[in-house]
Amino acid sequence: MDERALQLGEKNISHLLWQFSLPAIIGMLANSFYIIINRLFVGNVVGADAISGMTVTMPISLIIMAFGMLVGIGAGAMISIRLGQQQQDEAEQILGNALSLLLIIAVVVSGILLLSLDYLLTAFGASPDTLPYGRQFISIILFGSVFQHISFGLGATIRSEGNPRISMNIMLINAGLNIVLDFIFVYILGYGMPGTAFATVISQAISAALVIRHFLSPASVLRLKLKNLRLHRHILIGILSIGMAPFSMQLVSSMIIILYNQGLANYGGDAAIGAFGIIYSITMFILMPVIGISQGAQPVIGFNYGAGKYTRVKESLKLAIIYATLIVTLGFILIQVFGAPIMKAFTSDQELLQIGIHGIHIFLLVLPVIGFQIVSANFFQAIGKGFTSMFLNMLRQVILLIPMLLTFPHFFHLNGIWVSSPASDLTASMITAIVLFRELRKLDTKQSQMLLEND
Repeated sequence: MDERALQLGEKNISHLLWQFSLPAIIGMLANSFYIIINRLFVGNVVGADAISGMTVTMPISLIIMAFGMLVGIGAGAMISIRLGQQQQDEAEQILGNALSLLLIIAVVVSGILLLSLDYLLTAFGASPDTLPYGRQFISIILFGSVFQHISFGLGATIRSEGNPRISMNIMLINAGLNIVLDFIFVYILGYGMPGTAFATVISQAISAALVIRHFLSPASVLRLKLKNLRLHRHILIGILSIGMAPFSMQLVSSMIIILYNQGLANYGGDAAIGAFGIIYSITMFILMPVIGISQGAQPVIGFNYGAGKYTRVKESLKLAIIYATLIVTLGFILIQVFGAPIMKAFTSDQELLQIGIHGIHIFLLVLPVIGFQIVSANFFQAIGKGFTSMFLNMLRQVILLIPMLLTFPHFFHLNGIWVSSPASDLTASMITAIVLFRELRKLDTKQSQMLLEND
């Protein structure tokens, strides 16, 4: 048994969870933090309409990220498999094909989005007041999207070759540089929305350069070679088939944001959209550590489940749920007690503040249960029950949320939009609890059978 397997099967569960979770948590928090800083600078320096303009561009940002996930996750999974099979040359061929595919996608997708930009932003909730801000921001992002595709898409393959810390460090550099450039361009030089967009593109360009530099250096397991940039049909099919599930989920997330923005535009106007942009970025910042814990728990749970060590499986799940619940409960307390000061840090616009302070308390009303739901849903992925995991993840974010977003506002207007999220979260958590309880009973039965066989 190799050292990694020995650790997963024998080492203290709590230590293992933090060992596997911490790099993911740090990287995710860094990315979420610079998004919050973006909105802080824009709201305080440029104005409330600028925050709303940035918010209506979120679906496009999610679409860009979706294509990065399509290639990055698909290629990363294939590379991990080929390295496990000792097929170094084919793994490098996949890496080269992934880079070529990302470059093609960046040009084609950005071109299509730029040609229909005003129409899309208007459909996503932009008004005549916020459209210029949204256009200024996202057009620059789209022109520089090739750097995001490379840094995000190929960054996933760095983790796949067994270098998660290098990937994390690049993410930290990206976030830190973005914050510094935001301060310079927006606060000191007063460049407004173009300033925050250029800050994002420049930081992503440097991250992309660091990713490419890694794959050209001796520190990399894989080498980026010119001959491997030539596309191969079987590799492309493999990348796209594996990456299609996360790609689809990300596109659905984009559609959810569109529904939010359209409802907010109808029932609350530009101020409500701006308030949602702030609330959403705060929510993501709170949930990122939970997602990191969930990802860190997966290899621990999966290994011990495969080894038949069901006591360790249940202990891993229990601790992951406890840690996740502690984090979201702390976030809930901070929001309920300091919701008003937090919102005031982003803007002084009274209409936006009035809507946002009211909205954040409702939107995050059942935050303490979300940690349980996320960890439990991903538990099924760790034990090889991907369909159940996908269903439970979609339950909270799609299956329940979309009908609520479409119906609740007709009865409760703006409050109906705010309450859709906690209603979906609570219902999904209750259903998840029932499914999880049944699965844990099956584990108990398997454990009892193993004890009887050993006796």
